[in-house]
Amino acid sequence: MANIAKFNADGLIPAIVQEESTGRVLMMAWMDSHALAYTIATKRGTYWSRSRSEYWIKGLTSGHFQTVTSLALDCDGDTVLMQVVQDGAACHTGSHSCFDVHPVFED
Repeated sequence: MANIAKFNADGLIPAIVQEESTGRVLMMAWMDSHALAYTIATKRGTYWSRSRSEYWIKGLTSGHFQTVTSLALDCDGDTVLMQVVQDGAACHTGSHSCFDVHPVFED
């Protein structure tokens, strides 16, 4: 990657996960340098859980894996954008997207 990832004071970077086929945003999660490197190496969405203080590979528990097809940093290097092939629900609620809710604002 040409850009260098810039992690926050907690050593984390936000990852926006987008469905490759539709462009739909599925979820946002946090990554540290290990999760980012593991995601690149395995092409599996891997994140750092702030609430559980542990790594999680999307799908190990639910069976709803994310196969990463591309990964990019934004212009500042402080946000990751991942495109994935999502197998099943992305959200822990069972919804396909964590954003399957009524919009706060819609014009």
